[in-house]
Amino acid sequence: MEEQRSREVLVVLPAYNEEENIGELLSQIRYALEEDSKINYKVFVVNDGSRDKTQAIAEEMAKTMPIEVLVHEVNLGLGATIRDGLYRAVQYSSKNDIIITMDADATHNPGLILRLIRMIIEGHDVVIASRFQSGARVIGLVWYRQLLSYTASIIFRLTYPIKGVRDYTCGYRAIRADVLKTAMSEYGDRFVDQDGFQCLVDILLKLRRRKLLFGETPLILRYDQKGGMSKMNVGRTIKNTLILIVKRFFVK
Repeated sequence: MEEQRSREVLVVLPAYNEEENIGELLSQIRYALEEDSKINYKVFVVNDGSRDKTQAIAEEMAKTMPIEVLVHEVNLGLGATIRDGLYRAVQYSSKNDIIITMDADATHNPGLILRLIRMIIEGHDVVIASRFQSGARVIGLVWYRQLLSYTASIIFRLTYPIKGVRDYTCGYRAIRADVLKTAMSEYGDRFVDQDGFQCLVDILLKLRRRKLLFGETPLILRYDQKGGMSKMNVGRTIKNTLILIVKRFFVK
C-alpha cells in the first residue's frame, strides 16, 4: 500500500491588485507555518487579472517558499478565483491535509492559522474565523459594513442555521481536504457557481447539507492595515446575497 505523506496545510489566496499587501502577507504566512511552527505547507496564489505587480511579487516569493501561482489573464471575480484555488488545492491534496482560505489584503492575520489547524486536528471538519465570537474585534472598518455583516449573520442563522456557525460571510476558514474533495465530487462544477462575495456563503450552505462538525474561533479583523481600495461593491453584494437566500430554497 502506498505510504501517505505527512499532513500539509494548503493556503488558498485569491489576489486582485494586492501589490501593497501580498509580499508582507506571504512573509507572515511563512513565519507562522515554517519558522515558528515547522508545519509542512503550500500556498496557492490565484492572481485574478491584476494590473499591478501582484503576480511578480508572488513569483519572486516563490523562490524562497512553497508557492504555486495560478493566473487569470483577465479579472473574473472572487467566485472564479476561489473556485480555481480550491480545485487546485483539492487536486494537490492528500486525505489528511487542511485547506485554508483567507484574504490577501492584510486584514486576516496569518497567526490565526495555527488555531484553525488545531481545531481541525481536534475533530472539527470546518472552522471559521468569526467576527461574532467572544474576543473578536473589528478595527478600521466603516460602521455600515459592520452593520451589513451583522445583519447577514442574523438572516442566515434564521434561514439556514448551522450549529456552531455565526459568521457566514468571512472567507478566513479551514476545511479538511477530504470534506472538500467529497463535496466537489457531489456537486461537480456547481460547487462554486456564484460570481461575487456571496460565493463564500454558498460554500457553507452546500457543506451544511452534510453531517459535518462546524466551529468558530475569534477573529481580529484589521482593516486599518489594509493597503489599497476595497474590492467589494456593497450594493451588488447585498442584492446577490438576497437572491442566493431565495435560490437555495429551491436549488440545493
